[in-house]
Amino acid sequence: MLDRLSDQDIIYVVYCGIAVGALVFVSGLGQLFSPQENRDEARSRRMRMIADGRSTAELLALLKPTPKTGLLARIPFVGDLTVKLRKAGWMISARMFVAACLMLWGAITLVGANFAPIGTVALLAIVPAFVLPLAVLNARINQRTEKLVLQLPDALELMARGLKVGHPLAASIAAVAEEMPDPIGTEFGLIHDQVNYGEDLVDAFKEFAERVDVEDVNYLSASIGIQYGTGGDLVRVISVLSRTIRNRIAMRRKIRAISSEGRLSAWFLSALPLVIFGFTMSATPEYYGGVMADPMFRPMAITVIVLVIANALVLRKLVNFKL
Repeated sequence: MLDRLSDQDIIYVVYCGIAVGALVFVSGLGQLFSPQENRDEARSRRMRMIADGRSTAELLALLKPTPKTGLLARIPFVGDLTVKLRKAGWMISARMFVAACLMLWGAITLVGANFAPIGTVALLAIVPAFVLPLAVLNARINQRTEKLVLQLPDALELMARGLKVGHPLAASIAAVAEEMPDPIGTEFGLIHDQVNYGEDLVDAFKEFAERVDVEDVNYLSASIGIQYGTGGDLVRVISVLSRTIRNRIAMRRKIRAISSEGRLSAWFLSALPLVIFGFTMSATPEYYGGVMADPMFRPMAITVIVLVIANALVLRKLVNFKL
């Protein structure tokens, strides 16, 4: 049978086999590294940790680490790093994060020293080794916070339904922790564990508001505190708060859609000077290179850079609305 196949057919079969093998390999890697949900179909990190046999004390220590206090908390880079890592949902210590950044900075410096002066390389390596990881961390925090706010109305409605049928508040909180995915599931699970560990419910919700630092969660914490202090219909309070948060989310999206043209214009106007400078330098390097020796070049260049940065900041302030 192989005699009937031409060389082109054999090559075609080999390529098909390579493609199928690559597909199976990539699919296997995806299955290997994807989060597994077979441990009682756990929907949050807390439930998966409980399935692994972690105790309540270990859950609180890992998912709610104690922030640094004193002089160390005032250091710009590492002072609030523990809190930021907790908000981002990254289960690593601040010391490990800083050590990884230092190792990356050293590796980039050693490799770049073969092509440029080591002082210049060490200074430029700060951007990919420290600035970029912090930017990724902040982006992760914003993404996680936005997801939590979007999940909050559904969580409150689930609490309200549980209270309506006669369940106690602690059981309703536990239902949210078991049914809702991360991040709201883990946060409500922490509240439930804190209450079971002997902490007051009002204090647990207050710590929840301090952890996530979101205005809507502050409203929830204040509502729980007022209801426990003065009494009242908690179901109605939670239902009204759920509708209010949902309406605020809809209003934010509407404002973001209306201001999308302005934000696009701000990005375009902010990037336009850089694009013009880069195109000019690549097309005619003598345009700026011929006047760099002039005494007025440096003051004028600094002035232009300051004005460009000020323009970007003003435009960003004009097109970003907080509701």
